[in-house]
Amino acid sequence: MPDLDFALLRRHPDIEAENLFAHDAADRLLLDSAAEALAEAAPGQLAVIGDHYGALVLGAAARHGMAGIRVHQDPLSGELALAGNARAAGLEHAYASLPLDAELLAGASVVLLRLPRSLEALEEIAWLIAAHADPAVQVFAAGMVKHMTLAMNEVLGRHFASVAAGLARQKARVLTVAGPLPGADPAFPVEASYDVGLPQPLRLRAYGATFGGAKLDPGTRFLLPQLAHARAADAAVDLGCGNGSIAAYLALSRPQLKILACDQSASAVASTAATAAANGVAGRVDVLRDDALSAQPDAAAQLIVLNPPFHVGATVHAGIALKLFADAGRVLAPGGELWCVWNSHLRYRPQLERLVGPTRQVARNPKFTVTVSTRP
Repeated sequence: MPDLDFALLRRHPDIEAENLFAHDAADRLLLDSAAEALAEAAPGQLAVIGDHYGALVLGAAARHGMAGIRVHQDPLSGELALAGNARAAGLEHAYASLPLDAELLAGASVVLLRLPRSLEALEEIAWLIAAHADPAVQVFAAGMVKHMTLAMNEVLGRHFASVAAGLARQKARVLTVAGPLPGADPAFPVEASYDVGLPQPLRLRAYGATFGGAKLDPGTRFLLPQLAHARAADAAVDLGCGNGSIAAYLALSRPQLKILACDQSASAVASTAATAAANGVAGRVDVLRDDALSAQPDAAAQLIVLNPPFHVGATVHAGIALKLFADAGRVLAPGGELWCVWNSHLRYRPQLERLVGPTRQVARNPKFTVTVSTRP
């Protein structure tokens, strides 16, 4: 079969820019390192985890004619990009997207894994592979060397008898892993509690790939008490909900409020649902995996709260924050408010003025700024 032309892969609907790419040397090295195992695998025995934009799934399908590939991508943008790239390559029937669970890995003889930067995410993935894949499974785990640490080998070593590092190529490296070990149930979701001035501690729960885990982000901690000054509303949106700290706080501090919590991360959505349940507010917090606010109609929201990321994957980039600002501006009704906390050095106020509306500073400390932007 013809090889995949990596140059034709796109990141869309994720941020696209000259310094952001839809594939890298780790994808190519991973496919080359696993070539023999992929050639011998039967249909339906390949699982792929963490494929950024489809290079691994489509590379395996194009090079080896593989079908029935099971894939999990935590970001919805990656899942949508894979779908678009698969249609362009005529390979849309070669794979199925699945949650990170037993069905994804049941009986898999080969697993291709892009190493996550979070050790907690790797712990959860490693346990699931060891627990549910074929006992003879071969795992090929790759990353760029600058993002890899010996702690990753240690995590994998807790769940597999063999972890071997290959030679680096173009600043990428593959770990070959085999021999699943029996283990106890994983400690996910993890949980932590915080005093945030409410009658009861705020309980946060998080699965492995949720950014920041079950920690209360310092910017969010600074933002929460300022929300007492937000406009009255029947409903609010926690945009980029992460571990659900903002959604749960709003539900606890405003008992009549209905909250929509959305994030493109499957792990974050699951974590927010778990956090809402831990705080007894699951009935008032709806969770949704969404690309920004793409599922929401124009001019419909009264109140949106946002602590935007300042990175795209491993790259510091303002594009994702600007995308979230623009979507918030579209979804807010006239008079609706976007409450936002951001690292002060990023100076987002002009962009908020342009994309949402008149913006004023509510609070500031040495590191963070809280603003409210009102839709005209």
